[in-house]
Amino acid sequence: MAVSKDEFRRAMGSFASGVNIVTSRSEDNAMHGITVSAFSSVSLEPPLVLICINKRASIHEHLREGCHFAVNILAEDQESLSARFASRDTDRFNGVECSEAPHGSPLIAGALAHIECRVVAAYPAGDHTIYIGEVEATQVSDKNPLAYFRGRYSRLG
Repeated sequence: MAVSKDEFRRAMGSFASGVNIVTSRSEDNAMHGITVSAFSSVSLEPPLVLICINKRASIHEHLREGCHFAVNILAEDQESLSARFASRDTDRFNGVECSEAPHGSPLIAGALAHIECRVVAAYPAGDHTIYIGEVEATQVSDKNPLAYFRGRYSRLG
């Protein structure tokens, strides 16, 4: 018997996750970003991570093998940024303080950590694409993380 979307969503909501904004810069130098909870480390040698991006997301068309993206791991005081980048707002970066990673990906100020990656593989998976990124640069702060659990933001620490 198949599991309904609502049942699956409720079950997956029981898994607490960090909140991240994935950012990239397109060939025309425009910044793109989206809130993502499907993020994980894959390997230490070489350092690899994965992100899962809905095929309908605006950032999807800008991610391909060889391009760069950054994972901005949000700090506990960045809930409003998570909501903004999860919205359909077309100008998500308006008023958001950013710097630039070594390969051009936008880095959101105040994040708990930044991880810049180069896409080394992409795999179709239902309505998403799984992107594997080789980590090329990182920055870490000592802030507390923003978490998401059962449809709500949570704070740790």
